[in-house]
Amino acid sequence: MDQQKRNQYEIFLRSMEYIPVFYEAWWLDAISHDSWDYVSVSRNNEIFAALVYTYSKKYIFNVVHNPLLTPYQGIINKYPPNQKMTTRLEYEKDIFNQLIEQLPSFDYYDQKFRPEFTNWLSFRWKGFSQTTCYSYVLEDISDVQEVFKNFRDNIKSDIRKAQKNLTVEDGDVESFYRLNSLTFSRQGMKVPYELETVMRIDRALSERNRRKIFIARDEQGRAHSGVYIIWDDRKAYYLMGGSDPSLRNSGATSLCLWNAIKFASGFVKEFDFEGSDIEPVERFFRAFGAKQHQYFHIKKVNSRLLKLAFFLKGRGLF
Repeated sequence: MDQQKRNQYEIFLRSMEYIPVFYEAWWLDAISHDSWDYVSVSRNNEIFAALVYTYSKKYIFNVVHNPLLTPYQGIINKYPPNQKMTTRLEYEKDIFNQLIEQLPSFDYYDQKFRPEFTNWLSFRWKGFSQTTCYSYVLEDISDVQEVFKNFRDNIKSDIRKAQKNLTVEDGDVESFYRLNSLTFSRQGMKVPYELETVMRIDRALSERNRRKIFIARDEQGRAHSGVYIIWDDRKAYYLMGGSDPSLRNSGATSLCLWNAIKFASGFVKEFDFEGSDIEPVERFFRAFGAKQHQYFHIKKVNSRLLKLAFFLKGRGLF
C-alpha cells in the first residue's frame, strides 16, 4: 500500500465517530505487516466506506481473511445524517456492492464482521455464505457492583475463593504467553501465533496505552492464570487468556477477569468477551451476565479444488 492510500485511510478513520481498535492502521501494521489492504467508496475524494482485509497466500491459494487475534473486521462505513430506514437499506446495498466488486481475486474469502454490521444481503446475492456467531458483551460496566450482582453464583464463589489465596498483579508478555501456551497444549493444539507476533502487537498496544495484562499468583509465586485485555474508546476486549492446567481449580481466571472488568470500567462502557463456539467456554462467558451479540462469519470459495476439498471433508472422506 502506498503512503497516499494509507493517509486517505487514516483521514477516513479520524472522521468516524467511533473507531474499533481492530481497524486502526497501527494495529494492522503490527499484526499483518504489509499484507493488509482495503477497498473503498469515495465521494468528492473523501472515503465514506471501506472494507479492510488481509490478503495472503496459503499453499497455492489466494485468501482474503482477518489477521490473527482480530475477531472482527470487514466493512466500516458512515451514514448520511437523519437517513430513513428505507433509504439506509438501499444505501447499504449500493456501497456494499461497490466494495465487494473491488475485492482482489481470491480462491477463498473468510472474514468475521463486527457486530454492528447487520446487513449481509449484498454478500449473499453475490454467492457468499454466512454463519452466525455469538459474542458476549457486558454493555455497561460503569457500576461494577451492579455488574458483580449479575454474575452467576459459581463465578462469585470462584472470585471469593481466589481472593483468599491469590494476588493479581501486572503481568509481562513472556509470562502471559507461557500461560496462554499451556492452555493450547492442554487441548492438544498448537499455539496459532508465535511469541514474536504477540510481542510485536504488545509493543504497538503499550506505546498507545491500549493494553493490560493480569496474572494471578499464589504465595509461592506460581502463576495460575492470565488475562490480556485491549481497548478502544468504547470497548475493552478479552483478547487472550491462559492458565496452568495443574492449577485450574483455584478460580484464578474468574478473579483475573473480575479485576480486568473493574479496571476497564474507569474509561470504557463495554466489556467484550469476544465469544466462543466451544460450549464450555461459551458457558463460562455467559456466566458473567453478559448479553449475547450476533456477528457474521462470511465466506466464499472460488477455487474448484478447494470446493472439492471442502466437499470431501464434509463427507468425512479425509
